[in-house]
Amino acid sequence: ASYAVQAKYGDYDESTYKPGMLASEDLLPQRVIDQYQMTPEMWEDRIKIWYADHRGMSRDEAEMEYLKIAQDLDMYGVNYFPISNKKDTDLWLGVTALGLNIYEKENKLTPKTTFPWSEIRHISFDDKKFTIKPVDKSSPNFIFFSTKVRMNKLILDLCIGNHDLFMRRRKPDTMEIQQMKSQAKEEKSRRQIERNKLAREKQLREAAEREKCVMEQRLLQYQEEIRLSNEALRRSEETADLLAEKSRVAEEEAMLLSQKASEAEHELTRIRLTAMKTEEEKVCLERKTREAEQLTARLVDESERRALEANRLKDELLKARMAEKQAKEKLLEFLSRNAYLGSSVPALYPNPVSRPGSVTPLDMDPPGVEVPPEPPILSPAPCPDLLVPYDLVPQTNDMRRLSLEIEKERVEYLEKSKHLQDQLRDLRTEIEVLKVGESELDLLHEEQVRQGENKYSTLKKVKSGSTKARVAFFEEL
Repeated sequence: ASYAVQAKYGDYDESTYKPGMLASEDLLPQRVIDQYQMTPEMWEDRIKIWYADHRGMSRDEAEMEYLKIAQDLDMYGVNYFPISNKKDTDLWLGVTALGLNIYEKENKLTPKTTFPWSEIRHISFDDKKFTIKPVDKSSPNFIFFSTKVRMNKLILDLCIGNHDLFMRRRKPDTMEIQQMKSQAKEEKSRRQIERNKLAREKQLREAAEREKCVMEQRLLQYQEEIRLSNEALRRSEETADLLAEKSRVAEEEAMLLSQKASEAEHELTRIRLTAMKTEEEKVCLERKTREAEQLTARLVDESERRALEANRLKDELLKARMAEKQAKEKLLEFLSRNAYLGSSVPALYPNPVSRPGSVTPLDMDPPGVEVPPEPPILSPAPCPDLLVPYDLVPQTNDMRRLSLEIEKERVEYLEKSKHLQDQLRDLRTEIEVLKVGESELDLLHEEQVRQGENKYSTLKKVKSGSTKARVAFFEEL
């Protein structure tokens, strides 16, 4: 499902993605949705996580990965038809791109036997009876019966079409096809170079944007530091003004106390002069003198204390002015540094790069697709009395060689897709607890997994043995 979204919408963009936009897409079979206790939002969240992992993948590559996963499914590309053998056993005929598979009535996943197109020479039907002649003339004919006459033409057409594609795939490429493959390879290489170029430019643009964000944050930080420095400077100036005012008041108080002390001394002198007039006045004078001396001592102490306070306030005023001077110097340093950074920041955005015109998968054939001409030997010859024959003569040497090449490509793909298989296994384990129930096909598939079997190992196993032995096995089903 994530590959389908990648092929339709391109790379995941968090700014344009809206929750619920995948709800209207037909991404999962209804049977799978009904099988788990999961809401559409839960499915969408899991698909979105995988969709985001496909960033940088082109639409063609996403379609190819989608098909690679789909072709590994057991029932992919199989057309089922109800048939019976000579013993009237109900069976399923599966027409595939590789040959004819025979399935039991209760099991559409695991074929009981198979007849590859490379072993089939001739196909014909008469009423409900189908006769298939193998390439090995010593082997008996493979005969089965369809349940409905109107399906016979469809079965024959599917056999003709699949055999035609099977032989085209395995024939040596003509010069024209080789040239088309070469052109497709060059086109794919060119588009890959363009994608790499766009990816590099995108990385540079993202790096420039990140650098811009960092510079903006640093600028905001410097502005905040300047603001704090201005506030500290303002507080220092206010403190200095306040200390200057306190110093002035202390000086005035000290001057006033000095005047009062001087007046007290003058009063003491006058009292001493007048004390000599009478003894009583002397006693009174002595008493007043003592009081005046005490008052004078208190005034002197208070004057000294005020003087010390004035000196302390002067020292604090000097310190405040020094702090004010340092704050001004720090402010000038921040302003000069900010001006230097503003002049040294380069242009943060590169020149815009024009993207090449996008090509949708419907405008041109995807790279690597072969379009060979129709071979003349695979056309059905109508017969007058409902006898419809079809001759299939494969080229065994080329077919065997190309089959080995296809198997080699499949093994390489399986090695490359190990990471994807691990992801699928983790997802299956995660949603297993939400499963409502299991169908018969699910149980059969789990049994295959426990036995370590897959689609290709099963086909390889049922193809073992001679054609004669497989025909005999079919007759005994």
